[in-house]
Amino acid sequence: MATGYDIENFLEMLAAERGAAENTLAGYRRDLEDFSGFLGRTKVSDAVSDDISAYMSDLTRRGFAETSQARRLSALKQFFKFLYSEGTRRDDPTRTLSSPKKRGSLPKVLSVDEVDTLIETARTETRKRQRSAAARLRAQRMYTLIEVLYATGLRVSELVALPVSAALRDARLIEIRGKGGKERLVPLSHAAQLAMKDYVALRSAEGAYEKSPWLFPSHGDSGHLTRQHFARELKGLARSAGLDVAKISPHVLRHAFASHLLQNGADLRVVQQLLGHADISTTQIYTHVLDERLRELVEQAHPLAQR
Repeated sequence: MATGYDIENFLEMLAAERGAAENTLAGYRRDLEDFSGFLGRTKVSDAVSDDISAYMSDLTRRGFAETSQARRLSALKQFFKFLYSEGTRRDDPTRTLSSPKKRGSLPKVLSVDEVDTLIETARTETRKRQRSAAARLRAQRMYTLIEVLYATGLRVSELVALPVSAALRDARLIEIRGKGGKERLVPLSHAAQLAMKDYVALRSAEGAYEKSPWLFPSHGDSGHLTRQHFARELKGLARSAGLDVAKISPHVLRHAFASHLLQNGADLRVVQQLLGHADISTTQIYTHVLDERLRELVEQAHPLAQR
């Protein structure tokens, strides 16, 4: 397919002025040729806004992902901006067009049974006869981390940096300083409280980290367990539990906390507060959970649902 004089000039400019690689140039050429094929007899350089909008709709019909559509539109925007700057056109037909919004991907979510399996595996490890005091501490630490994370939905950075004072109080609420220094109160389950107290008691009995201000101390520069270390150990626990390792991470457990609350009737605003989201729009990635719950409620409660 002939690409046209203007397209060739555009590609030459990309190569000469921007140092575009051959693969990049080939990609632009394919995108512009595809648009040319859609236009038929209309020259690419003569296209108007309606032509481009129709082309974007055609990409949707052809099943192109939002990212691919955005790349095609970006190529067209750069091409027409070039024609405008060169004086070939007196307007830019892409000026008012916006890239298709990428749909927020749904977070990976563990089922309640999978979380129970993970927690029970960690609890079982604390009851085994361990090779050393360090191994006993690691097992109790992992169990405590998981109980607290699933009970609170903390960000992993907030979890690993909890002060030891959080375990020394009997209060059912702990104060968290989150992003931007904003503070929020997060409730603790009885199991999480007990796990924290048992872990601190074991540390004390072993004479470990007696002067550390952190609940999960380490010998690293920060003085507390790192996010990366916790993530690695969590993968190892998932493997021991027979779960899909690729599916498990501290962040996924935070998602499980939020999703399971919503599945059981929690209000989205409450979950927003517990997660420490400044804007409700961030929490709305979980609306798929609410949609499913609403569907189930209608099917169970509506008098015509069984027809």
